[in-house]
Amino acid sequence: MAGKSFQFTLTTPQGKVLDIPAAGVQFPAHDGMVGILPGRAPLVMKLGIGALRVDVADSSKGAGGTRSFLIEEGFAHMVGAKLTLLTSRATPAESLTASETDSALSKAEANKPSDKVGRDRAAKELERARAAARLVRGGKGGI
Repeated sequence: MAGKSFQFTLTTPQGKVLDIPAAGVQFPAHDGMVGILPGRAPLVMKLGIGALRVDVADSSKGAGGTRSFLIEEGFAHMVGAKLTLLTSRATPAESLTASETDSALSKAEANKPSDKVGRDRAAKELERARAAARLVRGGKGGI
């Protein structure tokens, strides 16, 4: 294993959300969860909707800790000791509340559009609402 950490960058269309040394990262790919540790082989991967967990590397500033986000699609790129996630939206777990996520989940489950475009959009909203609810129920740092 090459080193104890790698550089992790989380970017949305609004700009950089995180740019920190990480000891490990777990994120939703289009086909399941992926875990990244230092020394990982290069990759390019399509992201899905779900919980992102970043284990922040310990540094001279102290113990690292964990950061969690709800992310929504995009791409992951790992080369050398740098992982970059480009996503359309990254919501910090601490900003999600149980009442808001339960309300969004109920609304998404009740939405039954008749056309294909509407069904596809409703399916993504349902996936997002379920992922947010899991993140809230699992605790702010847990995935």
